[in-house]
Amino acid sequence: MKKLFVLLLCIAAFANTDKTAPNKDLGAYDPVYQIKIGKYPKFETEMVLKDGRHIKFCCVKAMMNFYFHPEKFPEYGVKSRKEVEKMYVKDFLSGEKIDAKKAWYVFGSRLVGPHGDDLIPLSSKARAELFVKRYGGSRIMPIDKFTYGLIHYLDM
Repeated sequence: MKKLFVLLLCIAAFANTDKTAPNKDLGAYDPVYQIKIGKYPKFETEMVLKDGRHIKFCCVKAMMNFYFHPEKFPEYGVKSRKEVEKMYVKDFLSGEKIDAKKAWYVFGSRLVGPHGDDLIPLSSKARAELFVKRYGGSRIMPIDKFTYGLIHYLDM
């Protein structure tokens, strides 16, 4: 009788395993690429909404995908990019959290992010130039030069 009870308990435990758990725990996984937040700490980014909510991403490319098309992620309830209060990135060399609008980004480096080619954030243009000397890069740009086409190109 005990063996039957243990067997039924095991079957019930495995039957309740939800294969879509990453999508249900909205804070644990990147909303765009479903990569576990924290797996690549140097690339982590964060978006703060006007209602006070924080959304974390695995990389700049993921955050910008969300920023340009938040309607693709209805589970977050963001209808427009106008709902975004602040965005934060980490300086790749120091790990320091900085305002995404004040950062400089390197495009085309040899460094690969959590989901392939990415934009590497740095706190100043001088640091970005130093980064390019070490890791390569074809362009240094501020965030206001980003377009959805550029982000889409990085995803190809």
